[in-house]
This record gives sequence, structure tokens and C-alpha cells, in this order.
Amino acid sequence: MSDQELHALRVRIDSLDEKILELISQRARCAQEVGRIKMATLAEGEQAVFYRPEREAQVLKRIMELNKGPLDNEEMARLFREIMSTCLALEQPLKVAYLGPEGTFSQAAVLKHFGQAVVSKPMTAIDEIFREVAAGAVTFGVVPVENSTEGAINHTLDSFLEHDLVICGEVELRIHHHLLVAENTKTEKISRIYSHAQSLAQCRKWLDAHYPNVERVAVSSNAEAAKRVKSEWNSAAIAGDMAAQLYGLTILADKIEDRPDNSTRFLIIGNQSVPTTGDDKTSVIVSMSNKPGALHELLIPFHNSGIDLTRIETRPSRSGKWSYVFFIDFYGHKDDPLVKSALETIAQENVGLKVLGSYPNAVL
Repeated sequence: MSDQELHALRVRIDSLDEKILELISQRARCAQEVGRIKMATLAEGEQAVFYRPEREAQVLKRIMELNKGPLDNEEMARLFREIMSTCLALEQPLKVAYLGPEGTFSQAAVLKHFGQAVVSKPMTAIDEIFREVAAGAVTFGVVPVENSTEGAINHTLDSFLEHDLVICGEVELRIHHHLLVAENTKTEKISRIYSHAQSLAQCRKWLDAHYPNVERVAVSSNAEAAKRVKSEWNSAAIAGDMAAQLYGLTILADKIEDRPDNSTRFLIIGNQSVPTTGDDKTSVIVSMSNKPGALHELLIPFHNSGIDLTRIETRPSRSGKWSYVFFIDFYGHKDDPLVKSALETIAQENVGLKVLGSYPNAVL
């Protein structure tokens, strides 16, 4: 390519950048106008709803359908999510609680779902996230609910039994674990590796092969592990990219998880119901008497309505010994006719039914 051709391309890029800048500014001004209209039309005592999960999902799906490359659909959707996040902050900055400290995969899930413009608030325990959302101290909370290799997160399931909150969305995060060391670490002298117990389990085979005689110390989070190695010369941590960047650590070995498909699913909890998008999931809790065939009877209405179940988990009920509740996820919205009919049938069978929420199927 000649210098003249390169110069012509740079001039064109500059021109396109100016147009993109103006269009983004126009979109931001529209967001401000939306916020103004919402505030002006509020009834007395009513609170404005600035973040609409179903609207965001519809916009992102439309962008992916319209995209013609060369950027792939997910990359394009991520760009638009950041634009939407920044524009939404002009209306009303979102406050989102997550399982801290800073640098955890939970925080990465917050940023993936809401974008960089949210105000994220780290909490020390899952039940604290539920309490913050219930009290109105934050708009939403992000909680882990299941891992592809380790299964359900029981603390999250149990918290749904204690709080009346609504699931507003979901986000799936690909989990990559790295072995991290600090600047003063003597790598040949590593005698201790810190990480969350689940991460240690997810990297067990790799650790057995590379550090079989090194002590493995479980701590409250991967970010806490990263913080600890900053001041120790003979230790390492297992954590992700965000923790490595936040605490200035070096990646000694990357992607050390035993399963290449290791992912964690997170739920977005809040206080607002989400209208249908046409591509939704619903989560419910069902409690029923302990009798032969109880689970089979529970599943019949779903089968008869052709509803696709995606997950069933069992937890001990708080109502009595050897009594259980079922957490069920399935495709469809609670207001869809077939889903509504199935749930009504289940509710009539003398069982306890609690709809945790209907929400858009994860776009990214």
C-alpha cells in the first residue's frame, strides 16, 4: 500500500469517526430526553423505571441481526452495550451489588451485563446482596447460581427462600483461571497457592500435575487470593484477568482450568417484573408433600404444555424434616398462555408455587 493510499484511508477514518461521534451524541441526547419524560409523567409517589431489561435485550438482538461484519455479532453487541450503559447513566446511574471484593468474577459479570458505567458495590456474602436489593440500597444485585463443572450455588438458592425478590436477567461468564504471582515472588520457591475453594477444585488436575506438593489454601474469593500474594514472596494465587490487572500481578500460567468449557451463570435480582421479549426464561420454586411420584406429578403439566425445562435443583425445605423444594428453570415467560396454564395447574395441586421471575434469555 502506497503512502498516498494510506493517507486517503486515514482521512476517511477521521471522517467516519466524526460521524460516529455525532451519532453517539445524538443518542445520548435522546437518552436524556427519555429520562426527562419519565420524570415528568410520574404519578405522585411513583418511582421511575430507567433500566428496562427487555428493551435492552431487544436492542442488542436487533443489532446482532443487522450486523454484516467484519466484527462478529458478540463484539458488535458489546460495543452497543457500552453505549447503552453510558447513555443510561445520563438518565439515572445504576447501583449494582455483587460478591466482592473488587476483581472477582462476579464483578466481571456485572460489567458484562450492565457495562462500565454502572456503580458497582462489593458485598462480602450472597445474602448481603439480597438484603441490599430488598432494602433499596442498590437497584440490582448479581449473584452466581450455577457453575458448569461444580453445579448449583446453594447459598443463592437458599437466599431465594428467604427474600421476595424478582429475577430480572441472567448472564453467563466464561471462566478462565490463571496462576498469578507478585513482583517479589520467587517462582521456584512457591509453597502456597491461594484461591476460592471452587476454583481450586476446577484446577485440581492442573495443580496435581504442576504443583503436587504445594499447599492449597482456600480463601473467601479469588480477588482475596490475589490481594494476599501482593505481600508474600513464596505464594501464588489462582484468579482471573480482572484480579491480575487490579492488583498488578503477573500471569505465570494462563487458562489452567481443567475443563475448557468452564462457565458460571449469574442471575440479576431486583424488584421489577420484566415484560416478555419472545425469547425468555422463567424460574420458579415449588414445594410439595413428600410422597411417591411427587416429582413426576409436578413435571406432567410442563410436559403436556410442551415447555422445555432447562434445570431442576432440590434443596431442603425450611418447613420440616425430609421436606424439599424444587428450583425449576424453563423456557418461556410467565405471561405466555401455555406457561400460564401449566403454572395454574401446578398451583391447584395443593403445592406451594413461587414465581421468581421471567427474564430475557442471555444475549451475551
